[in-house]
Amino acid sequence: MVKISNLRRLLICGLLGLVLTGVVSCLKSPSSKTPQLEFWTMQLQPKFNDYFKDAISKFEVANPGIKVHWVDVPWGAMQGKIQAAMGAKTAPDVVNLNPDFAIQLAARNAWLNLDSVLTKGESKEYLPSIWQAGTLEGKAFSFPWYLTTNVTIYNQELLTKAGVLQPPTTYQELAQAAKQIKEKTGKYALFTTFVPEDSNDVLESLVQMGVQLIDKQGKTAFNTPAGRAAFQYWVDLYKQGLLPKEALTQGHQQGIQLYQAGETAMLSAGAPFIDTIAKNAPQIAKISAVAPQISGQTGKKGVAVMNLVIPRSSKMSDAAVKFALFITNASNQVAFAQASDTLPSNIKAVADYKNKLESHNDKSALDRGKLVSAEQLSQSEILIPPLKNLNVLKKAIYENLQAAMLGEKTVEQAVTTAASAWDANK
Repeated sequence: MVKISNLRRLLICGLLGLVLTGVVSCLKSPSSKTPQLEFWTMQLQPKFNDYFKDAISKFEVANPGIKVHWVDVPWGAMQGKIQAAMGAKTAPDVVNLNPDFAIQLAARNAWLNLDSVLTKGESKEYLPSIWQAGTLEGKAFSFPWYLTTNVTIYNQELLTKAGVLQPPTTYQELAQAAKQIKEKTGKYALFTTFVPEDSNDVLESLVQMGVQLIDKQGKTAFNTPAGRAAFQYWVDLYKQGLLPKEALTQGHQQGIQLYQAGETAMLSAGAPFIDTIAKNAPQIAKISAVAPQISGQTGKKGVAVMNLVIPRSSKMSDAAVKFALFITNASNQVAFAQASDTLPSNIKAVADYKNKLESHNDKSALDRGKLVSAEQLSQSEILIPPLKNLNVLKKAIYENLQAAMLGEKTVEQAVTTAASAWDANK
């Protein structure tokens, strides 16, 4: 009996040993797996699948302890998805957002403070004005990534017929050119929409003319001599018959159609639109050239920015910082700019990108447009401050501008009413 009892004890101990070994093995298995960093972008698949497959592969080779899982989110779904993920504490480690939405969550302390993890040298790799757009109360929360900025595409024949020797570079020059073009050709200089639901061009023009839209307390700051002068500028152009009447009812698409039909002399658009004109209106494309974006006395040029942010909740923040620096380094930014017809935000990348364009012996119209676009980056910045209810401000300004254009209000009444409408919303 004793021998059987000892045998049972040995068998039980052996079985327990096997069970415990299995438990320990199970407990250890997750930590033995390579950590996976989750990266979200906005509507970049499938066009850039090859670019990201190559970039991620290079990062993983250089960082063997990290794997990257790339998730692409439709443009219109990103805001809802990231808010839901943040609330559920399942946020990705690196997210591609635009500054308008990113800064709203930055105000809630959602993003990693980059000043605490980057060296001064690393933060100075980016264009200063673009880096500044990713800060809130002096703290950096985003890595600048790719940029777009409009240029002036112009009809050389119309300008020549009107006796306009050079495309206008300022709004003052534009007003003079508009008179000459209308008098000599019967055409319009350009189309600019005053439809609140459409383009921000008019709103940006106010800033370029030296108008401050909002003060630090979020109240209106444009009910000033500068604000009234900017309103007066557009009212005068319209009343003098130098803007198409449909500017009050039609959006930017109408401006594109008018330019392609040869009815306007200039079009504000991104450089890649040159190829679109070539497809839709080849005869107009042949007589089109590119000049810098028109600005006011400030010399400021507008730019749209896409950036990368890292949620504070990320459990892989060190790896996330490495990855964001990698994606936005000079070589990767140049490669993405070439693949996407966008512009880089890394200082060295901008120089390298311009050098590549300048090295082309037989520059295409698109190459020339890209070069103009890249050269104006040093003067470019986000002109409209990120606002939660930007649509309310736009509606107040555009509708009151329209009323002044139609003679329903004086310019002073239009400015005062627009300012009151925004402040009442606060």
